[in-house]
Amino acid sequence: MSAADITSQALRFVETTTYADLPEEALRIGRRCIVDAVGLYLAGSQEPSVRILVADALDQGGRADAPLPAAGARRVPAPLAGRVWGTAGHAHDWDDTQVSHDPAHVYGLLTHPTIPPLTAALIVADMIGQRDGHEVMLAFQLGFEVECKISEWMLPRHYRRGHHSSGTVGTYGACVAAAKLLGLTGPRLAHAFGIAASLAAGIRVNFGTMTKPLHVGRACENGITAALLAARGFDADPTALDGPWGFFSVMGEGFDAGKAAQGFGNPLTIVSPGVSIKPYPSGILTHQSMDAMLKLVLDHDLKPEQVERIRFFAGKNIIEPIRYPIARNHLQAKFSMPALLAMIVLRRRASHHEFEDAFVAGPAMQDLQARTDVINDPEIDARGYDLIRSRIEVETRDGRTLVEWADERYRGGPLNPIGDADLDAKFRMCAEGVLEASAQEDVLALARGLDTGADLARLMALLSATDAGEIRAVAE
Repeated sequence: MSAADITSQALRFVETTTYADLPEEALRIGRRCIVDAVGLYLAGSQEPSVRILVADALDQGGRADAPLPAAGARRVPAPLAGRVWGTAGHAHDWDDTQVSHDPAHVYGLLTHPTIPPLTAALIVADMIGQRDGHEVMLAFQLGFEVECKISEWMLPRHYRRGHHSSGTVGTYGACVAAAKLLGLTGPRLAHAFGIAASLAAGIRVNFGTMTKPLHVGRACENGITAALLAARGFDADPTALDGPWGFFSVMGEGFDAGKAAQGFGNPLTIVSPGVSIKPYPSGILTHQSMDAMLKLVLDHDLKPEQVERIRFFAGKNIIEPIRYPIARNHLQAKFSMPALLAMIVLRRRASHHEFEDAFVAGPAMQDLQARTDVINDPEIDARGYDLIRSRIEVETRDGRTLVEWADERYRGGPLNPIGDADLDAKFRMCAEGVLEASAQEDVLALARGLDTGADLARLMALLSATDAGEIRAVAE
């Protein structure tokens, strides 16, 4: 199979798939992903990076297409709105992740699949007045599938070279969702793909900074832009995945023809191999180790003052991308094993409330990070990267050595999923301090019922409301 065949198959899949074609399991999982994402929009709306983007969008102004997070009734052009909402959804690095069973991916290539297509679907639906939840869910699911299959089929060199797939491949997810709602077919849909190929961007050097979540914001902005330009007649190469200068070749040095032969939707990635909903607001490679540290702390009732030294053993698949030896702020902490392990010891949890600059830069965190060693273990590397493996050793001041291996079944993943009650609890944690309790329950119900009769306009109004008065006005 050639990449040109992939392009044509993608176009046919987007054009012909209907809501009735979506299996119930895909809808069930999709609703969970939407609940998760809506909570993250709320939590992200309070981040300094997002407030900067809100101010920038309002300063630019323009056509009143769509609202902004926690910005009230003010509206901006759809691509600008996509930039802000997408950044909010990824601001805490807490959004879901694509699952793969291919050990060659080293848990690095794959993408955060929900935020780009969901953001584009919600914004474009609001812009054009689309109130049919079936159509919005369909657009989201199609974007999710195309994004994930491109990510799965691309060779792992993409990520290892420093590309951030949530920014690059995520552009296709947003483009497909926007294009579907705009009714693009034939050459205009093909041109949207081609425009998206040239706009896709994001490099990993910016992990641990405000620009990392901006990659996802830009994926949303660029995907919406690609669809809108194509709708106006702007053209691009209609087989942009193809050839020596196509997306697969330039961004990943090729694709896996054997895997690509399965085609789109056979099965849908959201069903198999599935999606992981993240228990912690940090890089996914860190979560098993954080759970292991939490278990060690609770099993031994370990107090911070009892810890002399922490030794963390892992393979290169964790150590290379989780790269900060000592985190100085909350963004760096998301990619620092010493910071994350110290956080668990000091607070016995790691929610977005712990990811605050004052806490991360405080003396307790800085001291314990300095007493944490990150060690590459060749034996763990030799076992391969099909699962995320690590070991923690804690040396106590009374001479004990406490050891805990991470559970290879990722909590939140398909083998060990977060239940609906825990998902709702994560949503409420994200909404804490942003919405009053009654409004939280309204948003939760609307998100869960997006394709079963929910009032989509009311959902967006609640997510963009700035204070209790506005929220009451929306409720009325």
